[in-house]
Amino acid sequence: MKMKLSVLDQSPILTGTDPKEALQQTTDLAKWTDKLGYHRFWVSEHHSTSSLAGSAPEILAAHLAAHTENIRIGTGGVLLPHYSSYKVAEAFRVLETLHPDRIDLGVGRAPGGMPNINLALNRGKLPSIEDYPSQVEELMAYLHGQDPHGMDIYATPKGETAPPVWMLGSSGTSARLAADLGVSYSFAHFINGRGGIRAMDRYQDHFTTSMQQSNPNGNVSVFVVCAETDEYAEYLASSLDLALLQIEQGGKRTHFPTPDEALSHKYTIFEEERIQENRNRMIVGSVEKVKEEIEQLAESYNVDEVIVNTIVTPFEDRLRSYELLADAFQLSHSKTTMT
Repeated sequence: MKMKLSVLDQSPILTGTDPKEALQQTTDLAKWTDKLGYHRFWVSEHHSTSSLAGSAPEILAAHLAAHTENIRIGTGGVLLPHYSSYKVAEAFRVLETLHPDRIDLGVGRAPGGMPNINLALNRGKLPSIEDYPSQVEELMAYLHGQDPHGMDIYATPKGETAPPVWMLGSSGTSARLAADLGVSYSFAHFINGRGGIRAMDRYQDHFTTSMQQSNPNGNVSVFVVCAETDEYAEYLASSLDLALLQIEQGGKRTHFPTPDEALSHKYTIFEEERIQENRNRMIVGSVEKVKEEIEQLAESYNVDEVIVNTIVTPFEDRLRSYELLADAFQLSHSKTTMT
């Protein structure tokens, strides 16, 4: 089976840019990867984060779907505990009606930022994570035209197709829940570089048929930096090394650093060890090296789709990285309705 490559974009604010330009770069990247033949393009949800511009993925998804033609557009993902399942269902029923068979609804249960984000999004209260499984069931029912509580209430506009629900996760717990509910599952290897293979096995082994699908459907997302040479790829990836350190250290960041900023940073022994550990979440190198490692990753996860998340400066090198991968995997831009 031919490998599918997809995109996760977090609308990073690169050095010398602002949020408006970051969202324009997301739009340009979606249009570019659509032309290159990538399978899907997901955008994330992050709140009160000065280095990421994507706080409302459902709105950004509507914009991107209107500016692309073939690529599937979705969320990676909507943080469901913050919201009403009914309202989310209606938002995505609108998207599905506007762009049939091109919309994915990825959901997660993380706060999307610092812990106080939970309070801000829920009118001063903490969301009930325990309700997440029932929320997903409720969401699926509304998406498929059902009235789960017998209240004569339906998610409109109704239609013959429904966007597939994908559960995003970085642990075995989310994998088992996705299996129990019969939804597709995406493992965030770029967040947790260990334990993902066991999680995907757990999902595939325990999958239960649902109203959405009869068989398990999984993919894996990973940081990728691809360039013409290993040396230049390492140069570009040095900025992501520093950015991940800054995230782990909780420092205030207004942008993603440049490679030159990263190379001028004086790393402690501990920081150097963390960089090596974080490389488990990344694939970096020349075209041949990256292609081989992506194929190995897909094989180890027993999936035929890898979602690529590339954050490097300048933006032109991000575009080039995706182009090199498209050429290496011989992607083609034929329209598809596969989920």
